[in-house]
Amino acid sequence: MAKSRRSRRTLTLVVLVVISLSIVSLDLNGRTHSITSGVKSVTNSVFSPLRGAVVDLLSPIGSFFAGAIHYGAVQSENEKLAAALAKLKIAQAEKGFQATQLRDLLALEHLPFLNALKTVTAQTTQVNTSNFTMTITVNKGRSDGIQVNMPVVGAGGLVGQVIQAFHHSSVVELITDGQSKVGVTFANGVIALADGQGPSASMSADLVPPHTPGLKKGAIMYTSGENGATLPAGIPVAKVKSFHASAGASQETIALTPEADMSQLAYVDIVIWAPAPSPGS
Repeated sequence: MAKSRRSRRTLTLVVLVVISLSIVSLDLNGRTHSITSGVKSVTNSVFSPLRGAVVDLLSPIGSFFAGAIHYGAVQSENEKLAAALAKLKIAQAEKGFQATQLRDLLALEHLPFLNALKTVTAQTTQVNTSNFTMTITVNKGRSDGIQVNMPVVGAGGLVGQVIQAFHHSSVVELITDGQSKVGVTFANGVIALADGQGPSASMSADLVPPHTPGLKKGAIMYTSGENGATLPAGIPVAKVKSFHASAGASQETIALTPEADMSQLAYVDIVIWAPAPSPGS
């Protein structure tokens, strides 16, 4: 008997839910008929709580399907916006690169240490580095009057020397190369040798006796231009970063920093210069 009553209650609840769903569906679609309107008015007070629960249940489902329908359009719009943003970033990068190139070119105009020496402006096409090798390849060569040993300068000072000259290109050994040695002078004629130290972009100076007058931090060393030198005199080479003399040492230990910005070599000037012939040659 009790089981029969539970079955009837369950059946009644199912019928109520079905009727409520039907009414909710008609109500949501706005297509109620005159007949159903009467039914709806009669049953409104009975089914109102149940209808509210069903609407609450169905509304998120409807929103989900609506979102799914529009997802493709939203994704397409996002992709268009991302592409536009990428183009804008590329354009900004290109403008920045062009501004850097212009700055580098302008920095080569009227370098005061060159005086009236003729120069050829060249663009760096390749940077070659290893444990001790520091060279660049430029797009000017013998057809432009470039010869081996010609000085190469940038904004600030000496960059290096041409070590290979081809028809339309040249290889430049930088002053930071481990094989580079440049005769320099400082402090009213003191002679020294500036050596490259490889990829660290640092240099050192040799042949400076201990306690040499005029040796101080910040002192600038210039190309000496002595007879037979492969570089003209007066080009800034490096600045004294630090120095000390160990007890019993025959020379100062000197660390140098290049005067030219070795990280900004997109363009360089090759100096059309050759040393004067030695007497009797």
